Amino acid sequence: MIETKKSQLEEQIIGVLSANQVCSFGTIDGNKPKVRYMALFHDGLTIYLATNKKTDKVEELQENPHVHILVGYDGKATPNILQIQATAKISSDNALREKLWNDEMKEWFDGPHDPNYVVMDISPSYIEYSSKDSEPQIWTK
Repeated sequence: MIETKKSQLEEQIIGVLSANQVCSFGTIDGNKPKVRYMALFHDGLTIYLATNKKTDKVEELQENPHVHILVGYDGKATPNILQIQATAKISSDNALREKLWNDEMKEWFDGPHDPNYVVMDISPSYIEYSSKDSEPQIWTK
């Protein structure tokens, strides 16, 4: 019964990730939080965010890999919200960069093999799923 419930919750979480193209991404800068909007990609519960390797985010993750992501609010009310606690690592894996590449990224990068284009590979450990129709539900790894 618990596995079925966890599986159903994972499906709901994946549905929210699929329905949102933007998230709020929080890192720690020194001892203070820093949040910015990012384009959201995912494969199941694994989250990917593309960035330039020369950004503050990359430096902050080298100091502290713990991150927080908010999904489900884009300026107007939405029925489902995710609060995600996770760890992030920087990946320059060519297959992953090619998989995530889209033409909108041409504004910042020369192509999927631009050496400055990296992917933040984010592994959730805790996800709070809030829906307007029910009490918050907790997923843990």
